[in-house]
Amino acid sequence: MEAEGRRSWTLLTSHGHVLVEVARNPQARVRDISAIIGITERATQSIIADLEQAGYVERVRVGRRTHYVLHTDNPFRHSAQDGLRVGPFLELLTSASSTREEMPGAAAAAAPLPEQELVAAAMEAAEPELLSEIPAVTPATPATPVTPVTPVTPVTPVTPVTPVTPVTPVTPTTPATPATPVMPLPNPLDMPDTGIS
Repeated sequence: MEAEGRRSWTLLTSHGHVLVEVARNPQARVRDISAIIGITERATQSIIADLEQAGYVERVRVGRRTHYVLHTDNPFRHSAQDGLRVGPFLELLTSASSTREEMPGAAAAAAPLPEQELVAAAMEAAEPELLSEIPAVTPATPATPVTPVTPVTPVTPVTPVTPVTPVTPVTPTTPATPATPVMPLPNPLDMPDTGIS
């Protein structure tokens, strides 16, 4: 369960992932990019349109294929990265993945981590007046390995409760007797005049 929680989000947005994949392979098809990132082709097309509208990517038709031209001098869109350009960031992510894939296991483990290279690249790309505002970064200590969690013993299922039988309605044994009609009294105004007063 803990491992699932770690996979529920990524550091880059889908826009960032598409931009990195286009930087890795400017001739990549939308189908290939969407398969690598794990999103639909329609979402990938929409993101490429967003990146093109923002000026990060330009589509160029070469025969029947589309090639992408990156404009790496564009700044990041968030104000927290004011003054930083996307070029060094893309360069770092595209070169770090290709060099780490080419290295044997021990050499890849000893190579600088992408986070360290990213900080260095960001510092190089930053404007000098912004560098004075950035606090010094101390390297992170390696994380201690997580001990495996012992599995929880399964709970025995609860036996179902037997349903209660419904109560049958009571039927009367003797029929009800109808009420005897009441005779109305004669109206004195309707009586004939007898002459007796």
